[in-house]
Amino acid sequence: MSEFDTVIAGGTIATAADVVKCDIGISGGRIVALGEKLAGGARRIDAGGRLVLPGGVDGHCHFDQPTGDGSVMADDFLTGTRSALCGGTTTIIPFAAQQKGKSLRAAVQDYHRRADGKALIDYAFHLIVADATEQVLGQELPALIKDGYTSFKIYMTYDDLKLDDRQILDVLAVARGEQAMVMIHAENTDCIAWLTERLERAGKTGPRFHAVSRPMAVEREATHRAITLAELVDVPVLIVHVSGREAVEQIRWAQARGLKIFAETCPQYLVLSEDDLGKPDFEGAKCICSPPPRDKANQQAIWDGLAGGVFQVFSSDHAPFRFDGPDGKRVAGADAPYRKIPNGVPGVETRLPILFSEGVVGGRITLQQFVALTASNPARIYGLAPRKGSIAIGADADLAIWDPERKAAIRNADLHHNVDYTPYEGLQVTGWPVTTLSRGDVVWDGGKVLAQPGRGRFLPCETPDAAKPAGRAAWQR
Repeated sequence: MSEFDTVIAGGTIATAADVVKCDIGISGGRIVALGEKLAGGARRIDAGGRLVLPGGVDGHCHFDQPTGDGSVMADDFLTGTRSALCGGTTTIIPFAAQQKGKSLRAAVQDYHRRADGKALIDYAFHLIVADATEQVLGQELPALIKDGYTSFKIYMTYDDLKLDDRQILDVLAVARGEQAMVMIHAENTDCIAWLTERLERAGKTGPRFHAVSRPMAVEREATHRAITLAELVDVPVLIVHVSGREAVEQIRWAQARGLKIFAETCPQYLVLSEDDLGKPDFEGAKCICSPPPRDKANQQAIWDGLAGGVFQVFSSDHAPFRFDGPDGKRVAGADAPYRKIPNGVPGVETRLPILFSEGVVGGRITLQQFVALTASNPARIYGLAPRKGSIAIGADADLAIWDPERKAAIRNADLHHNVDYTPYEGLQVTGWPVTTLSRGDVVWDGGKVLAQPGRGRFLPCETPDAAKPAGRAAWQR
């Protein structure tokens, strides 16, 4: 009888710390041995000439999330996780979103119903706190954090989601007491509304004006304010989907002062630009997301932040709205004004190949940084480490075997999501995952999805060390 269920032999293993040639022995869905020339294995996978990386942890994606404008997300937990695993991601963390006037606990229960029996890979939930009532802050949120929902997102914009500064302080205080990680969407809602009103009066409503209504100053101010509120409460926070230089400068300033400010960015801020919003025939709507893509100089600022350690997390922010049809980007009409076009772009399958190609192959970041940004750091920050995000004895055997020299053009026809477009159509990439394992099971063999619906497990998250405050806040002394 073999000592191992599976041996992955001959590959080059990369973690956030090291790159070594090593075999991996897997039993019971976990990594049980790392060594040279491991013998046996009921199944052997030849990884010669290829990289073996931790399966990606996508810490920011949206699947089957209710909306308030009549739009419908095209990906549920079946199609969304299918797309994720084909792109080398083995764990996803989407959002159980509270709606104003409704229970946060009810949102979690509803999201479990949406996920049950569908997910192909493992998943956890972030929360979205949209209505910071006494009931939510005093009872529901603390209880949910104890139940394993240890991270949540708050918004400084969007009328149906935003919290004001005092509400944010109240939420941050709960996070501090319960040691939860707070994610913040940082844009100044009043500035956006003021600019939008004036643009609409001038008849400037096409997709390209989305970027005009959300300039860098709007993101910069809100990022600074989010940092200030976090400093006042003395609680770590993570600023999500950072788009450009001015927000990066605020975060770097805070980090240099010793504040526990984490940051995330996404593929759209590396390879899309504001020019894409100006494509004719409403095509610019395909690239509407918030904050919007900036210019080439800001793309470089994001790359500098990735290489220099300003960013800890690289996520897809997958938002699967179809372009055609009545319930996606055209939900308000075939030529709707930009403020009525659903925000977000799909990208859960292309996240890793884009960063690998543009970053590692392009010489902008190291392979170890790639692993840290896409797997190890999100697992650690969101309370899934050491089980997820690493190649280590005892960790789940969540692995992606990469052909680092495979060249391809991204085409929506080749992707596995349920969206009718990709904003990265035609982008040439080098490097692609050819085999994906989830808990030791081969779920993608480079040509066929082998996982069955419902095999993915829900993962309660631990309280992450990253969420622990440094000491007593000034207001508590």
